[in-house]
Formats: sequence, structure tokens, C-alpha cells
Amino acid sequence: MRTYSISARRDDENGSMAGVREAVVTLDTSLAGREDALNPVELLLAALAACIIKGVERSAPMLKFEFTGARVSLSADRQDVPPQLTAIRYELVVDTSESDHRLELLHTNVRKYGTISNTLADSVALIGTIARG
Repeated sequence: MRTYSISARRDDENGSMAGVREAVVTLDTSLAGREDALNPVELLLAALAACIIKGVERSAPMLKFEFTGARVSLSADRQDVPPQLTAIRYELVVDTSESDHRLELLHTNVRKYGTISNTLADSVALIGTIARG
């Protein structure tokens, strides 16, 4: 079992910072919103995006899957009462000449072994597709 930790602090009414090791992320915790920072939902989507791309990096060598790039686009539906996400959708695009079957196999592995994707899938509809770029 692994334990992860991160710390965050409020700087002022306009925002906050989170950090671990050498990395620092500006957080949009302002009621007015900020263009230069991620709000909590965007931060969650960024974590899922990182999980998906890392899943490609992890799965490709095991499957001997050849690719030159990967990108993912995500969106989330939020209801107001109670405030919560009701669905997250993503499209994973992989630059590859592998067959459709192998592309789907990669997607299966990315979904099966993703810590963030598995955690989110237990609490919100996680709908994803994979395509060739």
C-alpha cells in the first residue's frame, strides 16, 4: 500500500497554492474565478488526464504497443443540488498505426490499471473512447 500526500495553503481571497516535492500548482479558490489557475473540477480532470496518459505509458511496453503520442480531452457535468459531478467524459487519441483491436486492448489496460480512473468510476459515470490520431 502506498500513501500520497500534498499540502495546500490559502494565499489570499484570490487563490491558493498546492505543492509537493519541487512542483507547485496555483489553485483557483476565489469566488470570482481566475483565468491563470485550475479550479477544483479542472484539477480533478487534470488528475484524470495525467492518469490516462500515464496508463498509456505504462501499458504500451507490456503490450509491445507502438505509438508516438497521446492526448486526452475531458469534460464533466456538474449538478447544482447537491453540488456534485454526474458524469465525466473523455476521448483518448493515440498516434499509432496499430490495429483497432490493439487500440481497444490498450484502452482496456489503461482503464483497468488507472488509480484515478478506477477511483472516479466508483462514484461517477466515467465514459471514455479511444481513437487513432
